[in-house]
Amino acid sequence: MSTAIAAPVDRLLYKPEEAAEALAIGRSTVYELMAEGALKYIKLGRTRRIRRSDLETYVATLSPLPN
Repeated sequence: MSTAIAAPVDRLLYKPEEAAEALAIGRSTVYELMAEGALKYIKLGRTRRIRRSDLETYVATLSPLPN
């Protein structure tokens, strides 16, 4: 029995829940990062969206821990 993994959708804007899935972190962590200013977002009406480029920028700023 094989498990099919859906390919990620190549979006320009992500909901916080989708961003959490893309980053493999929890949804509440995404909201915390947004509140701290570590992860940029835009507001469209009452909703928040995160640009793909802002996700990539956030990941690029992460530093690996020394072994």
